[in-house]
Amino acid sequence: MAKTYDYIITGSGPAGCVLAHRLTEDPDVTVLLLEAGGPDRHPYIHMPAGFAKLTGGRSNWGYSTTPQAALGDRDFWYPQGKVLGGGSSINAQIYTRGNALDYDAWADEAGCEGWAYKDVLPYFKRAEDNDRFSDAFHGNGGPLGVSEPVNPLPISKVFLRAAQQAGLPFNPDFNGAVQEGCGYYQMTQRNAKRCSAAVGYLRPVLSRPNLTVKTGVLVTKVLVENGRAIGVEHAEGSTVSSTRCEREVLVTSGAIGSPKLLLLSGIGPAEHLREVGIDPVHVLPGVGENLQDHMDVYVVNELIGNHSYDHVAKPHHTLWAGIQYVVLRRGPVASNLIDAGGFWYADDQARSPDIQFHFVLGSGLEHGLEKLKNDGVTLNSAFLRPRSRGWVRLASADANAAPLINPNYWGDPYDRDMSIRGFKLTREIMGQEAFKPYIRAERLPGPDVKSEADIAAYATQHAKTDYHPVGTCKMGVDDLAVVDPDLRVHGLEGLRVCDSSVMPLLVSSNTNAPTTMVAEKAADHIRGIVPQAAHDSAAQYQRVSP
Repeated sequence: MAKTYDYIITGSGPAGCVLAHRLTEDPDVTVLLLEAGGPDRHPYIHMPAGFAKLTGGRSNWGYSTTPQAALGDRDFWYPQGKVLGGGSSINAQIYTRGNALDYDAWADEAGCEGWAYKDVLPYFKRAEDNDRFSDAFHGNGGPLGVSEPVNPLPISKVFLRAAQQAGLPFNPDFNGAVQEGCGYYQMTQRNAKRCSAAVGYLRPVLSRPNLTVKTGVLVTKVLVENGRAIGVEHAEGSTVSSTRCEREVLVTSGAIGSPKLLLLSGIGPAEHLREVGIDPVHVLPGVGENLQDHMDVYVVNELIGNHSYDHVAKPHHTLWAGIQYVVLRRGPVASNLIDAGGFWYADDQARSPDIQFHFVLGSGLEHGLEKLKNDGVTLNSAFLRPRSRGWVRLASADANAAPLINPNYWGDPYDRDMSIRGFKLTREIMGQEAFKPYIRAERLPGPDVKSEADIAAYATQHAKTDYHPVGTCKMGVDDLAVVDPDLRVHGLEGLRVCDSSVMPLLVSSNTNAPTTMVAEKAADHIRGIVPQAAHDSAAQYQRVSP
């Protein structure tokens, strides 16, 4: 007879790892964690600079979007983690939480009571083991290592001077009292190695006898009987079987995988389910709707001299970088390739920063981007609060088929306008006096691209995802809400969704840290633990006017 568990978790991304760790703290609770990908053994995963090798096909699902109507019907490469640790094992390790007002909007605008900033701050702190800060905003001793860049390149300091010359104040902590400004990012790293959710949360508890982890197992369906989730169907190679649970199925397959799994289970909009040959089990119109993502528009400059990491690709430099890392835990391999960045305003009436910059220490470091012959640097700009809404749908009833993913970039003209303003800000920063001794020329898009129409045409050809999809099983109380503020699927018992897909509104930053927070808080909801919110005085951001 197949073993029955108390909880079944459907993916080992940041949320799944957090839940596996927290729920098995009770030795009387049994947990099964299922992951479609493999173990996180590849060395690229654990070397910070390995990020550049992981945005291609390795350790991810290899998805692409549907043609984007507002961007010349171009499909976008859309990587999603398929490995222990999920996105936290393949991302750029940047630790940012967003703005306090993002979470207040979850509570006040989206009807998610208990998810205001004062409510979520304790969970950010509980997760964190910060190597620099210990204050009202930061925690120490948590599972997730958070650290400063090990050896930031001098050109990153040049960027910070240039950003200040352009009017952005220096900010030592984007996750503290002020989000605005430029500064060094903190990273999900510990001892110059990536601290993914698998490393920080899962690995320390793998020996717990009440935790079972299986890789290479694709969850194909949530099994529902009489209005209650009672287990899952899953495939291991060509073998399809099912496993039951006594308490709850916890869906943690990510902003793309979670709606896909619900739809495959017959949970979602009835018309779409019937179109692909699936009988509706429970009608929820919002499953797969409300997709939001950040889109990057970037400028690439060629440098005078070896000031970035492009030249490290040459064999003798690569050899020396490897020796540095193995012996000293320093050098290019210890870098996530993005030391610094910032937050500022495209719309000067915005309630908080609406543009984020990533200063990338090279050209062509991500999948599909062209590398310059000489050293270069890339400055990404992403509009943080898009009004456009997309969707995730099934292409067929085959669980192995890729879903249809439509972020609907620039579907709202406001997003286009703000993206163009953000791009102009990147040029303004790169054109400051601090950069003049270092920059040979702008190579992308090039000085001939000047008008808004020209910039839009350039973005149509070159823009990319910032890897931050959320919202497709949104939390709330309206007609499109999939889960309630306890993350329970509306109208079903024994089923919760506990990952980035529940975010009703996209946060104004990278999404790894917020996803970890969601799962930390979800663990307490599941266990019936409700800690006190943070003291109000420690939960307020200050606004710096642009």
